[in-house]
Amino acid sequence: MLCYIAICTLLLGSCSKDDEVTPEPQLTPSELLASTAWKTTNAKNNEGENVVLTDGNVSNFVGFAYFKSDGTFTMYNLDDSPKMRGDWTVSADGKTRTIVAKNAAGETLFTRVVDITVLTKEEFTYRIYPNNDNKAVYFDIIHTPTTHTEPK
Repeated sequence: MLCYIAICTLLLGSCSKDDEVTPEPQLTPSELLASTAWKTTNAKNNEGENVVLTDGNVSNFVGFAYFKSDGTFTMYNLDDSPKMRGDWTVSADGKTRTIVAKNAAGETLFTRVVDITVLTKEEFTYRIYPNNDNKAVYFDIIHTPTTHTEPK
């Protein structure tokens, strides 16, 4: 019996670990945002209700977004018309995204900082407040990855 246990232990111990899955490397929040193109696919209000993307509270935030690893971005409306371009960053902790929209001459038009509520390979959601003094009313702008080619 002791020999049998020793042989079984030896056989189990020599099994190959080729079947083990190697975990994917962890991406930083910036790398994650730049890893794919994003399309606005939904919006929710502070009560968790779906908001149609044509609603005036969210329509300005709807479209395709292309965040490049060099820190620049371009955004387009869903009909592929240009929306804006400029520079972007995500905080190291992944809690905020900042965009600096620029005109064709590279002059800053505006800066927008939003809270990120979800940032995974499957979803990028940020929160906007119609009135920055009232954090009880907000809209979450939900994006999912897209294979949509960036318009030229």
